[in-house]
Amino acid sequence: MSAGPDIAIIGSGIGGATAAAALAPSGRRIVILERGERLGDSQEARDAEAIFGRGHFRPHEQWLTPSGEVFNPGNYYYVGGNSKLYGAVLIRYRAEDFRPLRHLGGTTPGWPIAYEELEPWYQRAEEMYRVRGAIGEDPTEPPHSGVYPFPPVPDEPAIADLRTRLLRAGMRPASLPLGLDLDAWLKRAATPWDAYPDTTGAKSDAESVGIAAALAHPNVTLETGALVTRLAAGADGRIAAVEYAQGGQARRLEPGLTVLAAGAVNSAALLLRSGLANRSDQVGRNFMNHNASAVLAVSPFRRNGSVYQKTLYMNDFYLTGGKDGTPLGNVQLLGKISGPILAAAGGVPRPVAGWLAVHAIDLYAMSEDLPDPSSRVTVAGERIVLDWRRSNWEAHEALVAKLKAVLRRAGFPVVLSKPFDRRTPSHQCGTARMGRDPATSVVDVFCRAHDHPNLFVVDASFLPTSAAVNPALTIAAQALRSADHIIGKDLAG
Repeated sequence: MSAGPDIAIIGSGIGGATAAAALAPSGRRIVILERGERLGDSQEARDAEAIFGRGHFRPHEQWLTPSGEVFNPGNYYYVGGNSKLYGAVLIRYRAEDFRPLRHLGGTTPGWPIAYEELEPWYQRAEEMYRVRGAIGEDPTEPPHSGVYPFPPVPDEPAIADLRTRLLRAGMRPASLPLGLDLDAWLKRAATPWDAYPDTTGAKSDAESVGIAAALAHPNVTLETGALVTRLAAGADGRIAAVEYAQGGQARRLEPGLTVLAAGAVNSAALLLRSGLANRSDQVGRNFMNHNASAVLAVSPFRRNGSVYQKTLYMNDFYLTGGKDGTPLGNVQLLGKISGPILAAAGGVPRPVAGWLAVHAIDLYAMSEDLPDPSSRVTVAGERIVLDWRRSNWEAHEALVAKLKAVLRRAGFPVVLSKPFDRRTPSHQCGTARMGRDPATSVVDVFCRAHDHPNLFVVDASFLPTSAAVNPALTIAAQALRSADHIIGKDLAG
């Protein structure tokens, strides 16, 4: 190891924080570099108008489309990364997601490892992130080597009624696996948690779990306000230095090993600016972002008095249901949408938005976006250029249509839908994908860069496919697996 820290971890989201927690007991000197600061409590933290109307927590940053259109991305730069505002859904990929799978929009490449190889770390990740769930309700549930550490978050009355209605309509609703202490969340204020910032540690997010566990060890330090600008490699291909800006000063670390976990877009941009890890010309390529829509099931005759709502999902159409039996995707509840949220997101007049919010149950339909080398992240100077080329949209439209039909059978005469656009980070992934062949992938099966033996990429960049479920638990599981490999191979001597 060099005279610098033994390990530098860039980014404190789910991947970086989980890796830090797993590496900390090694006793090696670890520095975590996070461009953001800790998110303190504030009045805005539970204010729907501030969050959704004014974008109080969104970054002061602009990305470009290939045509030069400027937009404000929905990424968040705080200790804990995007997980500070996530919906706390911690669900496993299905076993079938690791194999090539035929969709309406094409066939996925599959993974270089099988579900069974990652399963032990899935179990560890569920225990680490204190997941609440139930095995046996969802027919697509893959094998578990253990049980969830806590029972599911309870349905509110309107959602218990929805579950009964869906069962009568022939569906198999299941309890959503969640990383959340409900009592602690509601103690701060009676609001949803989905897309609300966690300022009390009630969510099992990257800061409250991973960073907290890592910093319990005296060999780990966290530097905030540290924007990494470049990685430098030596003649031997090893990463020799991490260059970053902090407090207006240029700084430099010389770690023995670097773990990159800045997020699928920013990790790719950093590698491209540094001219690294791109022998395969795959860095930044295969960008995926779930095809997603909000679906509102409206009954003029019933009121939805739910506070948080987000406790149920359905995978009835996950592996089949489309043309020729192709997969369509996942359906889960959104956090309860309020009038201010509807008014901000859809331009709905406030009186109408308020009525809809009271009479609607809000769902999230999510379909797989397939990897495509032409869907990519590039850089133009300091600007990020995102050329997202949606795929498999026909399958998503079919999922929304199926869901609407189910909801009407379940007693909701009015069903509305609206797709999410590029401003919403619907699980960005895939820009430094994992594979066994250095000619077609960026990192190996343990997330080590093929081109640089002391560089690992453990955020959503490594995902070979997006599947059609939330990626946080899969990122955490692979980060644990990569950390175990690092301890066993790189730090053993």
